[in-house]
Amino acid sequence: MKQSVFSIIENKPLTSNVYKMVLSGDTSEITKPGQFVNIKIDGTFLRRPISVCDYDENTLTLIYKVVGKGTEILSIMQSGELDILTGLGNGYDTEISGNHPVLMGGGVGVPPLYALAKKLISENKTVDVLLGFNTDDEVFYAKEFADLGCNVTVCIADNCRNSEYKNGFVTAYLPENYTHFYTCGPEPMLKAVYNATNTEGQLSFEERMGCGFGVCMGCSCKTITGYKRICKDGPVLLKSEIIF
Repeated sequence: MKQSVFSIIENKPLTSNVYKMVLSGDTSEITKPGQFVNIKIDGTFLRRPISVCDYDENTLTLIYKVVGKGTEILSIMQSGELDILTGLGNGYDTEISGNHPVLMGGGVGVPPLYALAKKLISENKTVDVLLGFNTDDEVFYAKEFADLGCNVTVCIADNCRNSEYKNGFVTAYLPENYTHFYTCGPEPMLKAVYNATNTEGQLSFEERMGCGFGVCMGCSCKTITGYKRICKDGPVLLKSEIIF
């Protein structure tokens, strides 16, 4: 974990309430896709945890949804600096994916899968990506995944109007012969993925976090080996250790 100051390069809306922020700063502590950062926002007490969408040696891309005071303040910032803790969480493991992993993201569970997809593609794996949204208007980053070389399916839960999208949930469109799965999204979706899949996989959990680095124990959950802290021991857990 490292505390650094990042400068805002870009902050723009992708949908009515989802924003993309690009920052410049020291990303050396970010070592795996699926990790997150914790942002200090003036006027709020607790830092806000946000998943890493993408990163390189000098820039950090975050995608976040405006859901309260902190993210609302963040959404109107067009310049300036942010105090950010980086290198938080364990991230996804690509060494156990096999040659045909499937990635399933729901809503703002989509962003951390982007850096993961880039890494899997760089390892010459066939990558299927299933993106789930409630409505057509909420869709983002489908083209970005396709541009990486992924096979992308967009699933709309309610009143799908775009002929390029599928009606229903991501679990209805699992490809044949996938070797491993990765997923991130709200807990009902994670439970559905857990029940629908027949291989080992990695699930990234969204939890309220107090400290973000394992001190307060506020985000603990029960696993087959005891309680684990989502911020420190997660947010990624193996399917085989989860108790639903």
